[in-house]
Amino acid sequence: AASDVYKRQLTNSQQTAIEDCIRDMQKEQPMNRLVQGDVGSGKTAVAAGAAYFVYENGCQSALMAPTEILAEQHYETLKGFLEPLGVKVALLTGSMTAKQKKLVKEGLENGEYAVAVGTHALVQQTTKFKKLALVITDEQHRFGVEQRAALASKGENPHKLVMSATPIPRTLALMIYGDLDISCLLYTSPSPRDCS
Repeated sequence: AASDVYKRQLTNSQQTAIEDCIRDMQKEQPMNRLVQGDVGSGKTAVAAGAAYFVYENGCQSALMAPTEILAEQHYETLKGFLEPLGVKVALLTGSMTAKQKKLVKEGLENGEYAVAVGTHALVQQTTKFKKLALVITDEQHRFGVEQRAALASKGENPHKLVMSATPIPRTLALMIYGDLDISCLLYTSPSPRDCS
């Protein structure tokens, strides 16, 4: 399992969240999961575990962040986790040069990159993936429904993982995010907890 790769570095709640994702992605219907945790609780590590599982199954992942600063932070974190395992990670943002964007987009379309991290640049019509199977959004409520749907439409009914640092009671989370399964991460505690 992908969680085995990170056991030396992950908390119990992170490992549990990765295992939740892997279990969901092995079902017939696509995963639809919210990972909720404070800033610094390790949501990006959970995303890395899920992306590694997708990579091991010959597919691609995309993580969309609301700002370039957040996208760059996720990119550096994912690179640190995944590139030592042979997974190529790309960054795609609006401020990149036309030449840089072209090279990244070509790499995504031909499958050279297994993971793309970026901003709204990921949803442009010219951004295409070879086999997108996992869509991750950071702070999903900051994106419009159309933007989320545009990214998901770049794959064939891909798995969806939402990361949020906003503490939201389960009933309100279901109203905001729809019918999502929820995993919670704790910053200081090594064991998982219920989100209710």
